[in-house]
Amino acid sequence: MPVSVVSRRKMAGVRVAAIRTAARRILQALDESGAELTVSLVDDAEIHRLNRDYRGKDRPTDVLAFAMREGRRVPDDNAMLGDVVISLDTAVRQACRRGATAAQEVQTLLIHGILHLLGYDHERSAVEAKAMKAMERRLHARLRDVSSRRSTAAL
Repeated sequence: MPVSVVSRRKMAGVRVAAIRTAARRILQALDESGAELTVSLVDDAEIHRLNRDYRGKDRPTDVLAFAMREGRRVPDDNAMLGDVVISLDTAVRQACRRGATAAQEVQTLLIHGILHLLGYDHERSAVEAKAMKAMERRLHARLRDVSSRRSTAAL
């Protein structure tokens, strides 16, 4: 599964390799293993410009998702899923407010962005917001389980 991570902004504790691995695991959990994905790590100025130009919102945001296809993929269709753009500046601020690390917040935003690419939309209705939040929790748990199995295996 081709996952590219482009880092235009560096942040202590946020590793490109870890983001790529998490993205692959998320896609696998969602039965999207063959999908191509690009993740871009940017600063507030760049995401502000993208948010203004593509969504008409003149402010920075935490994550944007640009889908290259609609709905679920048919079997053997390895089409480009899309792009997830994450502002590391905003991620760090949100992590501080939540008492999380920057890496944890980036993982949360990565999950959120990938779900948007797959058609989840928390802004359409309360029912969809609830479904998206539930899926985010399941994916976080899945990533934690994989990490703890790796840690235990290393002992």
